[in-house]
Amino acid sequence: MTLITNTLDIAFTGGYRRALDFLELTKPRVSLMVLVTMFVGFYLGSEHGAGYLRLIETLIGTALAAGGTLALNQFLERRADALMARTRHRPLPDGRMQPTEALLFGVGLTAAGLLILALTVNALSALVTASIVGSYLFIYTPLKQRSSLCGVVGAVPGALPPVIGWTAATGGLSIEAWVLFAIMFFWQIPHTLAIARLYRDDFAKAGIQFLPVIESDGWTTGRQIITHSLALLVVSLLPTLLGLAGTVYFLAALLLGSGFLWYGIGLAISQSLAAARRLLLASLIYLPLLLVVMALDRILP
Repeated sequence: MTLITNTLDIAFTGGYRRALDFLELTKPRVSLMVLVTMFVGFYLGSEHGAGYLRLIETLIGTALAAGGTLALNQFLERRADALMARTRHRPLPDGRMQPTEALLFGVGLTAAGLLILALTVNALSALVTASIVGSYLFIYTPLKQRSSLCGVVGAVPGALPPVIGWTAATGGLSIEAWVLFAIMFFWQIPHTLAIARLYRDDFAKAGIQFLPVIESDGWTTGRQIITHSLALLVVSLLPTLLGLAGTVYFLAALLLGSGFLWYGIGLAISQSLAAARRLLLASLIYLPLLLVVMALDRILP
């Protein structure tokens, strides 16, 4: 009886561990960020008549496609991940999962997500999502080993989730959707460069060509951070001018954007790890606060 119980416990523990490994392939925190930004785009466009059922369908389709794409990204980067301390314990480089399993899992999730969006939401939202999948896996991922432009290129698929939400809610594209895209795009550059500065040595081991990895003095990195932070400050004010948000949002965007720019200048000047940590923390505070205020400002008098 004890032997049977122990065997069942081992099987349960092994199954639980396997489930966690598959979940880890989807990068839950990144997937959550995708869903949050998609939701904001949907919410801002929902005055055009989209209901709760459409929102649920969009959330499910986007979650599956995002998780599948991130799993396929780990499949493609498994050898580079094995060389970096921050990623070598992921399921594939650690040997807890076979590459074929990750490939089939990623393809299945991605295909299911795209089908749900195409069949239950609309073709345009599925097309936007498919463009994220294609550019992230087949342009950004291989470019990371070849050029420092990968940071800018990777910001494109990363900025499209709110456009998925907008197209799902409205059935079309408009200047408002592209403003949301621009906010996400300009935010990502300083955010990614701060991460690249923090883990520069790790990225160098894997041959990843982020700008802080390949330049010696850091001035080009600093210039890119300041330029994109300043552009972010400007475009973040546009939702008020377009009627997407009101005065409260405008003041919040001005304050948050100025603070974000301040920390960007700090990293550009000092080039230190401490400044990179401060900018990374600022980026993680900035975006959720900006989106929350933007959404809440719609219901304020």
